[in-house]
Amino acid sequence: MSQQSQKPRIVVINHQAANIHSVSKALERCGADVEITDSAAKLLAADGAVLPGVGANDTAMRALGELQLIEPIREFASSGKPLLSVCLGMQLLFSDSDEGNLPALGIVEGRVILFDMEEQANDGPRLKVPHMGWNSVTFTADDADRHPVFRGIPDGSYFYFVHSYHCLPSNSADIAATTGYGGPVCAAVARDNLIATQFHPEKSADLGLKIYTNFVRHVAETAAARAG
Repeated sequence: MSQQSQKPRIVVINHQAANIHSVSKALERCGADVEITDSAAKLLAADGAVLPGVGANDTAMRALGELQLIEPIREFASSGKPLLSVCLGMQLLFSDSDEGNLPALGIVEGRVILFDMEEQANDGPRLKVPHMGWNSVTFTADDADRHPVFRGIPDGSYFYFVHSYHCLPSNSADIAATTGYGGPVCAAVARDNLIATQFHPEKSADLGLKIYTNFVRHVAETAAARAG
């Protein structure tokens, strides 16, 4: 953290395919010193980072390639600094996606697949794709055993989703939460410094802001530990 401010420095990675301003405003409201950037140097110098995203895998990966951000994001992810990825940002962490032809970041082992439109929901009707709206989220661990970013969130809380594809982590231990949509769907991932949500915290009212508040606090604590 800077000497002039005790606020953690968090960058929002700008790859021109995300609602970056709403994410930035949410982080600022939760106490972070925020900068939207496509600079690899600023990313690597930050205390924490957010990889947001809406749209398609290939569009985002092509943009990240043109901005020369693919390797810096991988380097940041391996640095131990907290990285929060949201919606398409979560999907970009995986090895590959059925959505396009370009490989994704390959930071988390697993695949991203399209919802099966022929699959039936519990009440009978065919699933609508994209999955859009508020869905309840079930965490895979008790509150005390969760990643710090997800602590204090009641089990069964509702968050806002908009997606046609969903993640299948190879390691079930990476799944931090699930939601129901024709069966269990990975709603969040957490592993060490990596945190990701398929839902949009910035569109999920007070509980979404709670996740950003937890993330900002986690970034600050991680930065203080690294400095000390």
